[in-house]
Amino acid sequence: MTHENHPLLPKNSDTVRLEHGVQLTSIYDRFTPARKRMILLLVSLAGMIPLFVVGSFVPCIPQVARDLRTTGAIIKQVHLFIPPRPLAVSCYMVSGAVGNLTWSTYAGFYGRRPVYLIVLPIFAVGSLGVALARTVPQLMLFRVVQAFGGGGGMSVGAGVISDIYHLEKRGAAMGFFFAASLLGPSFSPVLGGLAARYASWRLLQFTLGGCGAALFAAVLLFLPETSWPRTRGIEKLREAGEPTNFRWTWVRNPLEHIPIFRSPNVLAVTLAGAFTLSANFSLLIPLSYTIGERYNIKNEVVIGALLLPGGLGSVVGAPLAGRFSDRAIIGWKEKRNGQMVPEDRLRAALPGALVLVPLSVLLSGVFTTYVPGTTGLVLNMVCLFVSGIGADMVLTPIAAYNVDILHERSAEAYAVTSALRHCITALATASFLPLINSVGVLGTDAIAAGAVWIGFGLVWVTIRYGERMRAWVDVGYSIELD
Repeated sequence: MTHENHPLLPKNSDTVRLEHGVQLTSIYDRFTPARKRMILLLVSLAGMIPLFVVGSFVPCIPQVARDLRTTGAIIKQVHLFIPPRPLAVSCYMVSGAVGNLTWSTYAGFYGRRPVYLIVLPIFAVGSLGVALARTVPQLMLFRVVQAFGGGGGMSVGAGVISDIYHLEKRGAAMGFFFAASLLGPSFSPVLGGLAARYASWRLLQFTLGGCGAALFAAVLLFLPETSWPRTRGIEKLREAGEPTNFRWTWVRNPLEHIPIFRSPNVLAVTLAGAFTLSANFSLLIPLSYTIGERYNIKNEVVIGALLLPGGLGSVVGAPLAGRFSDRAIIGWKEKRNGQMVPEDRLRAALPGALVLVPLSVLLSGVFTTYVPGTTGLVLNMVCLFVSGIGADMVLTPIAAYNVDILHERSAEAYAVTSALRHCITALATASFLPLINSVGVLGTDAIAAGAVWIGFGLVWVTIRYGERMRAWVDVGYSIELD
């Protein structure tokens, strides 16, 4: 792919000299396989935090309302940040998206490890503040702090994986990262429901703060800096002779990375991922109003348990998708006599976007509408499980692909694509209940399935014409030769 007009990273066979003078045959050989697994585990735990917090808070809303002497509707406004107009945007998700953009920028300047050592204490303080909140404004303030601190877990984690894993092994690592991270939303609704029923929502928040502090200690002891030598902004300042000790350098506006979406490749696959995630959420978010009401399920713990199949499907689907995407890269490279085309990774996303997600969402609407009793409930649980698998079979290759083509800005690329995906998903989430009231459950699910098929078309076009599309606009692509 040397004929392309964009920077290419060093070949895997290039010799790299590290700061302590040791020469290695590859930049990816800096850490042993066991050390890489430890690093992957730590960043996956950090990625689990923001997703766990979102899911565990919802079942506690009635108890929070009683404690703060307000109504559940007000607490939902704190959690969902519902302004007077008919638009619901998740306060936690928006703050997390801002945190993603901010911390990914600083991770590119100072490195991955320093950012983790900053964001985890912020998250712990935010959790402690939520647990001690006595008024709704206090709760809202510390929820924002909590989300801002947890916001860097996913984007910086994606950057770490791109630092230590070669392209042909990166999909499997990204799959494990997503699978471990998705354990949070898989079990958090149940744990939140148990906390609401048998303990206290404050105890749950104290526990989250303690987990953040424990993870901070683990990062301090076991996580090395993974950024490639002489690539961080602070290292470039030192090489230029500028003083950097005991000085905080304000990095430029985190929104500066939004022009990445000038790339038709990045925009197309990000939209496909957003449509897929929104369709998956169309089953999960209004579950108590759809499956819960249809089958007369009111208990908070049981409602939380109904979310488990979807979460478990995600945990199963993410590593499978990662391995399939690596195999696609390797297999098609062999077919082309050694020529690597990064769009080959996206082939692993096609089954999920064409079949698994849209059909499971559509069939769930059919079963909810026409199949009563235990049979209908069981069939819906199967649909949730299959949709979870399919969603991650789409999202994991897309995330790895964006890292592949923007390797030198991997954390920033993940942050901006994640922010757009969250914004689209938040807008879609706001439309679910009005759509259900207007066209019914089946009609809503049919619209969601149609959006996923549009996403399938975008992925297919990117696979077919990706190299040509990259030539349209150069947003600083950096693709490994080997």
